Amino acid sequence: MKKKVKVSILNFQLYRHIEQPGWKMGWDWTGDEVIWAMQGAEATEQGNCSRFKGGQLPHCCEKSPFIVDLLPGAPYNMQTTNCCKGGILSSMIQDPSKFGAVFQMSTSAATDESGFHMPENFTIGVPGYTCAKPVQVAPSKYSSDGGRRWTQALGTWNVTCMYSQFLASTSPKCCVSLSAFYNSTIVPCPKCSCSCQGLPGAKCVKFGETPSLLQQIKDSNRESPSLVRCSQHMCPIRVHWHVKQSYTHYWRVKITVNNLNILKNYSQWNLVALHPNLKSLIQVFSFNYEPLNQYGQINDTGIFWGIEYYNDMLLQEGESGNVQTEMLLLKDPDMFTFREGWGFPRRILFNGDECVMSPPDQYPRLPNIAQLGAQLSFSTILFSLWLLISCAEQ
Repeated sequence: MKKKVKVSILNFQLYRHIEQPGWKMGWDWTGDEVIWAMQGAEATEQGNCSRFKGGQLPHCCEKSPFIVDLLPGAPYNMQTTNCCKGGILSSMIQDPSKFGAVFQMSTSAATDESGFHMPENFTIGVPGYTCAKPVQVAPSKYSSDGGRRWTQALGTWNVTCMYSQFLASTSPKCCVSLSAFYNSTIVPCPKCSCSCQGLPGAKCVKFGETPSLLQQIKDSNRESPSLVRCSQHMCPIRVHWHVKQSYTHYWRVKITVNNLNILKNYSQWNLVALHPNLKSLIQVFSFNYEPLNQYGQINDTGIFWGIEYYNDMLLQEGESGNVQTEMLLLKDPDMFTFREGWGFPRRILFNGDECVMSPPDQYPRLPNIAQLGAQLSFSTILFSLWLLISCAEQ
């Protein structure tokens, strides 16, 4: 007896999305189940269905199938609600209408007809994610006839998948550089933040050179390789935080995100910043912004992301490989100061991964007033000496 199964994938993360090549769900059947038909998704392999003679063959006979989302523009008879986004899931804040995916399938066991057996060993196919065992919960209910009738599923299970940056990558993916209007020093990204030139597996292209076209993967089902422009930090993403200007009651910050990855664009990118003065943010230019009140009344974290059709795509390295914004903040009298690097962020995350920052003792500092006074006095002495010499010569 064939059973209808509905699978919903929901991304409950506030600032981490699933980007290309998208999710690729897998599991292991505990019995000899097969998938007869699917809507909203498809199995990557049909497998060996030779045991079925005559008639229509199953959609997938694999013991461990892998399921991928349909691409946009799929035929209507293959679609379901919230399908066909190529496996891309937005974070909940960036686009609440695109943080979920749904597909349906018709399954049955080839020999055992006792009932449905929940699969095991679930995977989502995205680096860094680990899925727990299925947990049976209260059966889902579905409304019909304008809500006058409710039908109930035979069984519902939840599978929770958690993300770890350390499992996703052995090295960081971004770094932060700092500067301020009151100091001529620019603090660069720490050396070897993401890798070091010359290490095994570290690939980079020197300025003025162009990578071979053979290295550029055009398969949308595979993630683009990391090939960056050679630098001391070797990171594909560099975030620059510049304290730009100080007014009587406000201060201004400029944020620039540079893509140094030569082969990859970042679609639906986002940036998370942690700074205590974000609770007094007045205006953000050129980016979308939403505060992240993760700890109740503590409003010191916010998410930035691009404006659709304007700068929501961070292009590969080059003249257009950057996005930037400025933000205006109110000087909070209870905490505001430019001393000890207070104007710089505590943490920066790009696409959910934490970026490497220099230690606080290297941040641009306010000029020492005593030192400025000494320099001024010394200049006055030199000027007076020059006048005396000029008068003596006359």
